[in-house]
Amino acid sequence: MPDLNFAIVGAEAPTYAATPTLLFKLDISNTDDNEIIHSISLRCQIQIAVTKRHYSARAQARLLDVFGEPTRWGETLRNQLWTHTNVVVPQFSGNTLVDLPVPCTYDFNVVSAKYFDALEDGEIPLIFLFSGTIFYAGEQGQLQIEQVPWSKEATFQLPVSLWQEMIAHYYPNTAWIRMHKDIFDQLNAYKISHKLLTWDETLLQLLYSASKEIKP
Repeated sequence: MPDLNFAIVGAEAPTYAATPTLLFKLDISNTDDNEIIHSISLRCQIQIAVTKRHYSARAQARLLDVFGEPTRWGETLRNQLWTHTNVVVPQFSGNTLVDLPVPCTYDFNVVSAKYFDALEDGEIPLIFLFSGTIFYAGEQGQLQIEQVPWSKEATFQLPVSLWQEMIAHYYPNTAWIRMHKDIFDQLNAYKISHKLLTWDETLLQLLYSASKEIKP
């Protein structure tokens, strides 16, 4: 019966992916080097271990709408779900190295995007929780099926710089937000009626008007 161990040994951002993607280098080893693993249908839940790093004053300010006031962080800081991903591991014996692809969003309605963007440097502590189905050769060579135990997990420190470089590659000096269609229609009507050429100009004018209104 397979006894597998999982370790994340690296990460990279492929240059030519269709969408922002991180590839985590997943090392899988079996305690029995001679046992043939035909394949693994592997599922992975990735969590952010938010309590495992320090936050600068600037990061704390940018995380207010995620965790609230820093004085309450003792109550509000809990592991955050980042994403789920899957991979089919091909046949191997002993150990193998596979890419675990994780598509990344820059949608600021998503908590993970807000969290990653708030960080300036250092590392993002991640926890990988594995499950899935193992197909392997039994003692007589017959196909056997076993489940990956829920206790199988791995940790990894993702450099903030890698996330920043990936986002800068796909969204150079820009950010992305999603809004309701009716709000977009109102904003677009404002842009047209004021003969503004770009969305940056439109938002800057609205911000300027709002700042004038709140002055005493």
